[in-house]
Amino acid sequence: MDLGKLGVWYFFDGFSSEHSAVMAKKIEALGYGTLWIPETVGKNPVALSSWLLANTQQLNVATGIMNIYHREPGVTLAAQNTLAEQSGGRFVLGIGVSHKPLVEGVRGLDYGPPVATMRQYLDKMAASPYTAVAPAEPATTLIAALGPKMLALAAEKCAGAHPYFSSPEHTRMAREVMGAEALLCVEQKVILESNPAAARELARPVSRIYHRLPNYRNNWLRMGLSEVDIDDLSDRFIDTTFAWGDIAAIQERIQAHLDAGADHVCIQPVNPSGQFGDLHWETLEALAS
Repeated sequence: MDLGKLGVWYFFDGFSSEHSAVMAKKIEALGYGTLWIPETVGKNPVALSSWLLANTQQLNVATGIMNIYHREPGVTLAAQNTLAEQSGGRFVLGIGVSHKPLVEGVRGLDYGPPVATMRQYLDKMAASPYTAVAPAEPATTLIAALGPKMLALAAEKCAGAHPYFSSPEHTRMAREVMGAEALLCVEQKVILESNPAAARELARPVSRIYHRLPNYRNNWLRMGLSEVDIDDLSDRFIDTTFAWGDIAAIQERIQAHLDAGADHVCIQPVNPSGQFGDLHWETLEALAS
């Protein structure tokens, strides 16, 4: 499937279904290829994907990511095939192991070894029966992958990987690990703000949502950041993981991912107003032009 070079990654938990559909249509009209939606403790990504796909005509919808601990593998396969068939092949299943504090602390479930757990889950999905009308083409599966072992599994067992909160240097490493054929769809947070101090301060509240989660921390350490960088959300941390500046600077960061081997970059705009409200349409409109 054609994901397009650029996509949009965004939470829709704060919006009604009606408004979410309006936003998806606007993203489609701007020419973005794929809309990525996450899963935490808000909207059900299967139901939301079905709604957004039904309200658009060409836009792909991808889960970035669905938590494998929330669904038995056969249920995930059924949801994937149903959505792919309903939409004419516009659904991308992105799944991941999430993080131990979320799986055990929030859901009260047992968190297993990430790579072994994901491998077993993919094997069980592949072995699950599905007797309904199938999509015309096999549905696309990506896994949330950061470290070399999970990236290698992504290339071995499915279409590719969806790294989150990384950098162009990480993208280069991921491409080397996965080889030339696997899809590499990377997320990039962007802030349309040219003042360095202001941009970094806008980035820090967003970073605090993630910076204590172990899988991200381990990846940032592999990327060469220090524990102090991560704990303090240093300027070095922000500059490594965020794209900020004018549109030309943000476009340069996106191109750096593409040059490093990404097939698709999904941008997550941070609103310069400092609010976690509506999408920053000025950023999306400028990057789409």
